[in-house]
Amino acid sequence: MKFNSPSLAVDEFAKKRADALILVGRILVAWVFVGSAYGAITNFSGAVGYSKSLNLPAPELFTLTNIALETLISIGLILGVGARYCAVLTFVFVLVATAIAHRYWEYPAGAPQIGQYNHFLKNISIMGGAMLIFVTGAGRFSFFRKL
Repeated sequence: MKFNSPSLAVDEFAKKRADALILVGRILVAWVFVGSAYGAITNFSGAVGYSKSLNLPAPELFTLTNIALETLISIGLILGVGARYCAVLTFVFVLVATAIAHRYWEYPAGAPQIGQYNHFLKNISIMGGAMLIFVTGAGRFSFFRKL
């Protein structure tokens, strides 16, 4: 029995282009870390100031660690090198960052709470993307893939 439904067309599109779509997904998940690491590198004192505002111990070391992890995550996800390991690292990194920096429930009602809640939701979505990369792997378009 043949069905000509839009859902079957969408399924066929996804199946035929899965590897390219996985690559695009990896890049999109990684892009937030590219931007964050770049911002912290180009405005290191501002990034350290933000770490200080969160009352973190050794804010300079914390900021350097964040830059290193965000760079590693970015490179690994974009190039597909150790994608599953990078996905786990991404999930844990974002979970910890969310617990430290986006506790929206501690903010007074209004714009600051809404802003933190939006960051919280963004991070939950990144964690979902990381979980999907963990399940799918890097796909065909990655460095060091098995031939």
